Amino acid sequence: MGKVIVVTSGKGGVGKTTSTAALGAAIARTGQNVAVVDFDVGLRNLDLVMGAERRVVFDLINVVQGVAKLPQALIRDKRIETLYLLPASQTRDKDALTEDGVARVIAELRLRFDWVICDSPAGIERGATLAMRYADEAVIVANPEVSSVRDSDRIIGLLDSKTARAERGERVEKHLLITRYDPGRAARGEMLTIEDVLEILSIPLIGIIPESEEVLRASNIGAPITVCGHDSPPARAYNDAARRLAGEALDMMVPGEKKGFFNRLFGRRAA
Repeated sequence: MGKVIVVTSGKGGVGKTTSTAALGAAIARTGQNVAVVDFDVGLRNLDLVMGAERRVVFDLINVVQGVAKLPQALIRDKRIETLYLLPASQTRDKDALTEDGVARVIAELRLRFDWVICDSPAGIERGATLAMRYADEAVIVANPEVSSVRDSDRIIGLLDSKTARAERGERVEKHLLITRYDPGRAARGEMLTIEDVLEILSIPLIGIIPESEEVLRASNIGAPITVCGHDSPPARAYNDAARRLAGEALDMMVPGEKKGFFNRLFGRRAA
C-alpha cells in the first residue's frame, strides 16, 4: 500500500504546487512510483508546473464521477518513467468532488503507487479538506511571515480534527517546509527567523527552500526544480527535503547561518 501525503498551507502563493512537483520528482528519481494529484479544482496549475498542460484529456473530477477510469486520466511524466500526474478540472468547481469519490480514487492510487502526493488548494474549504481527508502525512508549506505561519497553525488544527485518521484516534504525521527564505531579510527583521517559525508551529522541519529566481524559472518552463535545477540551492534543498520525507536523517543548514547553531536548533525543534 502506498503512502498518501498532502501538501498544504491554508495561505495561497506560498509554493505548494511548486513543492508538490519538486518533491514528487525527487522521490520518483529514486525509482519509486509516484503520483502527484492536483486538488485545486477550477484553477489547475500542477499540470503547468509539470509541463503536461497539453496532454490533459481526463481529470480528477472525471475519475471521481466515473466518467473515466484512473489509468485514462493519469499522465506519465516525459522525463521520469515512475512519475505520474492526475490533473484537476479547469471547468468544474470544488462541489463536484464527493467524499466517497475521493476515497475511492485515493484507495486505487494507494494500490498502484508507492507515494501519492496531493496538492491542496489554498484555504480551508471543501477542496482543501478533501485533499487532506485521507492523508497519512502532511507537508505544511509556510513562508517566514506572520500571516502564512498563522494560517499554517490553523491547518495543523484541521489535520488533527478533520481527517479520517483523526476520526480513528490516530495522528497525521506533520512536516514543515519553509519556502522563500532570505537570510538577509531575516537578519534585518523583515521576515521571521527559522527559530521563530519553529517556536510557533512546533512540528518537525524537513527543509528550508531559499528565495531564488531559479524556482520561478523552472515553473515557467514546465519542469520541477529538482529536474531542471541541476545543483542550484533550491534544487538541493528540495532533494534533501524529499530524502528526509522518506525517512533519511540528514544535517540541515539555515542559509547564511553557522552550522553548529542550526544543528542545535534542529535537534531541539525538529527531532
